[in-house]
Amino acid sequence: MISTSSKVARATGLRWIHLCVLAPAMFAGPAGAQIAEALTEQIQVDRAAAQSQNNINEVRDRTADASGRAQQATADAESLERFNRQLDEQVKMQNEELASIGQQLIDIDTTNREVQPLMQQMVDTLDTFIKLDVPFNLDERTARVKNLQSLMDRADVTISEKYRLILEAYQIELDYGRTFDSYEGPLGTGPDARTVEFARLGRVSLMYRTLDGSETGYWDAEKKEWVADPGYREAVERAIDIAKGGTPDLLTVPVPPPQEVRS
Repeated sequence: MISTSSKVARATGLRWIHLCVLAPAMFAGPAGAQIAEALTEQIQVDRAAAQSQNNINEVRDRTADASGRAQQATADAESLERFNRQLDEQVKMQNEELASIGQQLIDIDTTNREVQPLMQQMVDTLDTFIKLDVPFNLDERTARVKNLQSLMDRADVTISEKYRLILEAYQIELDYGRTFDSYEGPLGTGPDARTVEFARLGRVSLMYRTLDGSETGYWDAEKKEWVADPGYREAVERAIDIAKGGTPDLLTVPVPPPQEVRS
């Protein structure tokens, strides 16, 4: 594409060529002088027009550049504004989260002060319950309570872990009430102590048999003592056999009499 100034320059050049060719004939008289003057003026006008066009082009280019920079600046400003809004929102959410964490820490301190005595009470209650309960697996159950009591004063064990172990101990005690098993253990204390084989039916009945089979008996929950009773010999032997995996069968076992519930 040929610019206007190039066209003007080219046209001016052609006029000069024509002028040079026609000069001998046209500039011979007064009329020729007028024509030469007119051509000279036209050339000057064309040059001025070409310069004006160049100026216009430069102004237009500068305007376009300024407009582009202005548009880019506007886009950058809008982008920064959106980014600032996002940062403001993030800061707001982080402040809210910090406030929530601070409140949770306060709540944790309060909970610790309230939970610690509650857990100690749960351990003491479990200890009392085992002492008043049917005396089966006493060594295991007593050792579990003693372990909990020692944990309560330890600072290196978290409250959550202490609470978990207490609930686990309660769950074990709860499971005893719906299981049927047999095991060997001591019966009595002092010189009368001996190893016997127990048969436990939940917490309903606890029976025993000496290892040589010479004595059978049961725990009297009402009197809180062991009672030797040969009349339950067959029932005890059958209960032990079933607990060890024998064929399930009906059993006749000693159970405490029903008691009146007082509200």
